[in-house]
Amino acid sequence: MNERADASVAEIVAFTAVAQTGSFTRAAENLATSKSNVGKAVQRLEARLGTKLFQRTTRAVHLTEDGEIYLQASQAALAGLRDAEQALAARRAEPIGKVRVDLPAGFGRLFLATLAELRERHPLISLELAFSDRMSDPVAEGWDIVVRIGELPPDSDMVVRKLCQLSNGLYAAPSYLARKGEVAAVADLSTHDAAIFRASSGRLRPWSVKDGSTVREIAPSPALVVADGQALIDATVQGFGISQIFDRVARPLVDSGRLVHVLPDADVPGPPVHALIPLGHRMPSRTRVVLEQLVAFLR
Repeated sequence: MNERADASVAEIVAFTAVAQTGSFTRAAENLATSKSNVGKAVQRLEARLGTKLFQRTTRAVHLTEDGEIYLQASQAALAGLRDAEQALAARRAEPIGKVRVDLPAGFGRLFLATLAELRERHPLISLELAFSDRMSDPVAEGWDIVVRIGELPPDSDMVVRKLCQLSNGLYAAPSYLARKGEVAAVADLSTHDAAIFRASSGRLRPWSVKDGSTVREIAPSPALVVADGQALIDATVQGFGISQIFDRVARPLVDSGRLVHVLPDADVPGPPVHALIPLGHRMPSRTRVVLEQLVAFLR
């Protein structure tokens, strides 16, 4: 058995034009076609639906009850198509305007190079960046994107997009290891200086390390305590001691020879990184391209 063909968009447009004008003649004028073409389109649509959509008299054209039902669906469908066309046009258009991005203090500086590349491709976008470890409120503070590390509480006012998953590792400067000696096992950490991060709660953040087949938490005696992520990185590079740093942050410093990865087998899974975007009807193209740049950089 042959399946019935679906109505074409042209037939729906013709039907909607007649319903809105109450006239085949005026509908044809609005559509820049002939009255005959409009009439045939409506007839094909009625034949497919198996019902009359209009009551026709010599003076007027009125919708039937079935026609009223179909008109509502047709208008909604055509509105959806128009919205999709506008959305696609917006994606093709050159993004323009300011995008405000709040990033973690140390981790966020990794994005500077990739955001500079984005500016080369989209010179009409301007960026305002802040680097902070506190939990900012995108809605109240007017941020377009807030990037944060760690698990997030559910929040109906934000769209949350996971950017990547971090891992935690131990790192030290070559100068420090030359002075204090290499680290061969987790047990050796007790004899080394440590640079420790103080969380916003005031608690010193312990190290979580893999020791053989188990993961355990240790609280090294700190030679230095800092409450700023970038300061922790800078202090480690300067040789204050061993610190636990996210792999994404440490990687370029290891590649450049400024840090050494200590006990790679002791690395443990770290927290996720999320982008938070205020909930809205449609994300501006300028915000979307910045978000996609961050996603691509961390992919």
